[in-house]
Amino acid sequence: MTDSPSPTPPAPLLADEDRLAFTPVPLDRRRANGWTAAQQERFILALHVMGSVGQAAKAVGMSRQSAYNLRERAGAASFAKSWDAAIDMGRQRQFDLAMERAIHGVTTVRVLRGGSVTVNGGPSLRGGRDRKRRGL
Repeated sequence: MTDSPSPTPPAPLLADEDRLAFTPVPLDRRRANGWTAAQQERFILALHVMGSVGQAAKAVGMSRQSAYNLRERAGAASFAKSWDAAIDMGRQRQFDLAMERAIHGVTTVRVLRGGSVTVNGGPSLRGGRDRKRRGL
């Protein structure tokens, strides 16, 4: 009888970003539309960019509930730690973007029929329409 070497654990993903590096959640079975290691990595990246579990899950073609189910599985501690870091970073990114828009405004260029152009600037993407709705 020969001793077979024990399987090596998968390499942590997202190695270029120490806070987001994680070991994928081990899965009992593979499904064509399930959470593969690559799918988990894309989810963490989307979470890092968007700061929203629902939006990140949708971006990778999964449901919000299945993401939470994956997080609760045995062996998901590394994934959960990466999730927490990614959502913090994503929310900070969204806050920074909102502050940038509030301070510097957003320029909207519209080309109308006949070739006329309007240029509007404001503190947010919907600043003008929101003021009209509120009666300002």
